Amino acid sequence: MTVALAIHGGAGIIPREDMGKKRQAAYRKGLGLALEAGYAVLKKNGTALDAVCAAVVELEDDPLFNAGRGACYNTDEQHELDASIMDGATLKAGAVAAVKRIRNPVLAARAVMERSRHVLLVGPGAERFARKHRLELVPESYFDTPSRLAALRNRLQDHHGTVGAVALDSNGNLAAATSTGGYTGKLPGRVGDSPIIGAGNYADNEACAVSGTGLGEAFIRSVLAYDVAARMRYKREPLARAAAAALDKVRLLKGDGGLIALDRRGNIAMPFNSEGMYRAAINGRGRRSIAIY
Repeated sequence: MTVALAIHGGAGIIPREDMGKKRQAAYRKGLGLALEAGYAVLKKNGTALDAVCAAVVELEDDPLFNAGRGACYNTDEQHELDASIMDGATLKAGAVAAVKRIRNPVLAARAVMERSRHVLLVGPGAERFARKHRLELVPESYFDTPSRLAALRNRLQDHHGTVGAVALDSNGNLAAATSTGGYTGKLPGRVGDSPIIGAGNYADNEACAVSGTGLGEAFIRSVLAYDVAARMRYKREPLARAAAAALDKVRLLKGDGGLIALDRRGNIAMPFNSEGMYRAAINGRGRRSIAIY
């Protein structure tokens, strides 16, 4: 049975002329490590859920990416993290939002899905739940990075940082996971598309798995991730056409960004309408690709 995996580390990106070779190499290395972490699960006949978790944890732990360590700051110079996960076989999903101390929010999202009757937990309640289920909590300073703080204080507009993964396992099941630190200078309490099922994350074995990255408010309004799946199910559009059409709706709302999508045949689509998108994939033939622009 075909297995496949795609990941992203955010869209928007630094202009090409500002991206030096050393910095570009660092991002490509981080993407490669996350890709291999997820694919190692699939090669051992592991589940799509385990694969997307492994890939996203790797990205959450890498301070280059805006999720987990390295998350953006809000206007209070604090971090509030969001994440979600979805199982395409059962349509079960879990998410957390506005958490400040959970080292790997994607693991907390999975715990919500598997160990509670809820889909979304937020703030202190989500953190109490994570502690109860023995997930690692860290000091808020763990997420700090000088570059993100400088971006806030220099009033840089950065609303594209998110990480995500979609996977197809040897049993033909799909899964998707998305995690983010939001965007630089967001208001405290702001929640974007990443933890919203159907907006920044969706998986359905009858259609596809999707993880988005971009202007979250536009992704929520266009129900981006579900729109890709709905176009496949009801209009019988192929994956690439459905993904491109869904992203066009975001553009009409003056939003930009991108998405990764994967169907049960192992087809992969990674469209974006921003300057670039950190992305990587291994298709059903085992061919690897890593790209930024």
